[in-house]
Amino acid sequence: MRKKVAVVFTGGTISMKVDERLAAAVPALSNEEIMSMVTNIDKVADIEVIDFGSYPSPHMSPMLIHNLANIVKTLIKRDDIDGIVITHGTDSLEETAYFLDLNINPTKPIVMVAAMRNNSELGYDGSSNLSSAICTAISDEALDKGVLIVLNNEVNSAREVTKTHTLSLDTFKSLEFGPLGIVDNDEVIFYRNIMKHEHIETDEIETSIELIKSCVGTDSSYMIFAINNGAKGFVIEAMGRGNVPPEMISGIKLAISRDIPVIIVSRCPSGRVLDSYGYLGGGKNLRDLGAIFGGNLNGQKARIKLMLALGKTKKISEIKTIFESSFYK
Repeated sequence: MRKKVAVVFTGGTISMKVDERLAAAVPALSNEEIMSMVTNIDKVADIEVIDFGSYPSPHMSPMLIHNLANIVKTLIKRDDIDGIVITHGTDSLEETAYFLDLNINPTKPIVMVAAMRNNSELGYDGSSNLSSAICTAISDEALDKGVLIVLNNEVNSAREVTKTHTLSLDTFKSLEFGPLGIVDNDEVIFYRNIMKHEHIETDEIETSIELIKSCVGTDSSYMIFAINNGAKGFVIEAMGRGNVPPEMISGIKLAISRDIPVIIVSRCPSGRVLDSYGYLGGGKNLRDLGAIFGGNLNGQKARIKLMLALGKTKKISEIKTIFESSFYK
């Protein structure tokens, strides 16, 4: 008996083609038109199409992602649904995927999919990626692996993957550990697993989180402005191992004095932050001040995690545990 997959369409390049008047790609394809290009999929799975919207990736918002999570939670509870596939734009896919990965403890496969080429381009990859995602969603091997992202016949974890290239079809990569597996001949083959799955179960989120990239000469002016205008949390992409210019210290101190969490991650694409340096602005100095370390998360994912963490608790000690328990003693 064939398994049933719910395909939730949210938009993105996979649903776009070029508008000749604008000479640019815009949302245009219906869900049914996209599914009609996934030839022979009816031989492996029954499909239920769910229309969430037709949002370009930058149009996704924390509240839209929160609403999407609630829909996915409802679908998981249905006895007739065996797996869930979500189409999405690539620009913010990793943020939506990580939100779902943190907020949902799935009992069924959840697979996100996208396209790098619109339907007007030669080599449109939407249909092939979608077929691979559906094949992954019906695989028993996809259970207990969290939210997965499938593009270009590779399977990656929402926790690890990031968009690395503006153009390439293989733009999504897990830089430190490589893909979890591949889709070959309509079959998903996993080579490794994720050992730890974090979950933040909350129905609330805090969206007033600022993301700041540190660079030579960055000071505290923006942090102070944001604090005075109601910011509830900060994620700082620090240099290297987790260090910032000394001019940022006054803003960090002000935030911490007001019980506003400050999360430190690295602007480097790989590696975790650590309190290795003791000079003013060094990681040890920041941690002694009360900043929280975000492991090897990138800035956009750390921001998603802080949104959920603050939705669950306002206690700095508990937020510190949420971020640091898996990476630091």
